[in-house]
Amino acid sequence: MAQNMTLLWGSGSPPCWRVMIALEEKEIKGYKQKLLSFEKMEHKSKEVMEMNPRGQLPAFKWGDKVLNESYAACLFLESQFKSNGTKLTPDCPNELALMYQRMFEGFALTQKSGIVIYYNYLVPEGERHDSAVKRNREALSAEVKLWEGYLEKVKGDYLAGSSFTMADVCIFPSISYLFHFGLSMERYPKLAAYYNRLKSRPSIKATWPQSWLENPQSSDLLKDI
Repeated sequence: MAQNMTLLWGSGSPPCWRVMIALEEKEIKGYKQKLLSFEKMEHKSKEVMEMNPRGQLPAFKWGDKVLNESYAACLFLESQFKSNGTKLTPDCPNELALMYQRMFEGFALTQKSGIVIYYNYLVPEGERHDSAVKRNREALSAEVKLWEGYLEKVKGDYLAGSSFTMADVCIFPSISYLFHFGLSMERYPKLAAYYNRLKSRPSIKATWPQSWLENPQSSDLLKDI
């Protein structure tokens, strides 16, 4: 089955990383994979565009089935390989509901993080404003505090409770991204504890971005968030 799978990915990309974590958790080995460079614009290559016309990574294919949205790929893998490896959707209705809620709330965290981290890349120099930077950083700060509060209240070590679930597969890479860009561990002790606890999990350790091993912290851009 894995021989018919292809994953095109980029190092350090949370969407790529979550698909790789899901594949590890489901114990799917031997799939074809190719590391591409964002810096060299390889995500816009013909090879990628044929699988993902948006020119984005990951680009994931299994046989004739193409899933380029990382959440879709992760959920599809869980549905097709329920008996493989880790069960990523809990049986408890309360935990299942919380899993889905946290998973899809992750879009807000990703969006607000990206607006701050990539502001200068996304906004032309003549259109940048200090007021927008301030507003974006305040929005991210409020968002991170929300996630700190979630981890304070949850009954268990994971986002949806006592079990590692699809919520952790999808959100851990985004939380790691924050710390990679200098988020304060002292200011957010629950997020820091969660990050430090999960980074030694076999699936996460096996897929840890190589570029992060060489450069553990990209910058201190988020130190004041």
